[in-house]
Amino acid sequence: MLQNDDLTMELLNFLQLDENTGTGGQPTAEQFDTLLKAGFQVVINLALPTSDNALANEGALVTRRGMTYIHIPVIWEQPLVDNFSQFAHIMQALQGMKVFVHCARNMRAACFMYLYRTIYQDVPRNAARRDLLKIWKPNETWQALMDAVHSSHINLREE
Repeated sequence: MLQNDDLTMELLNFLQLDENTGTGGQPTAEQFDTLLKAGFQVVINLALPTSDNALANEGALVTRRGMTYIHIPVIWEQPLVDNFSQFAHIMQALQGMKVFVHCARNMRAACFMYLYRTIYQDVPRNAARRDLLKIWKPNETWQALMDAVHSSHINLREE
């Protein structure tokens, strides 16, 4: 099994959040082999098919390697609370599995994981924010999404 340092060096903006969750930017076709060797079982793609470096056949590349592929396209300029709600439900269903969440540059993924960790995994906001800031400082659009999700998180847990 690969070490986290190997993934950090190879994958764009890779961040290991816990033993079962990593995030990063768009992997190349070959880097899905690296993710498989690192033990990842599921790949969640939050980017659009038209995002930077998107792979038209990503789903086939992932499933051919025996991993599960899930695509939740999130519009960069218009992320929705519903996008996060769908993501959160999927993440809850995948508990105990090793999941790699990505988008074009790990900005969408970092925000969604910040929200998931603070709402569903009881990670303190300051600790989760430190990890988020290793990737980027959310712009006004994404900060508004995070504020909206946090203000409605009780409803998200009940769905």
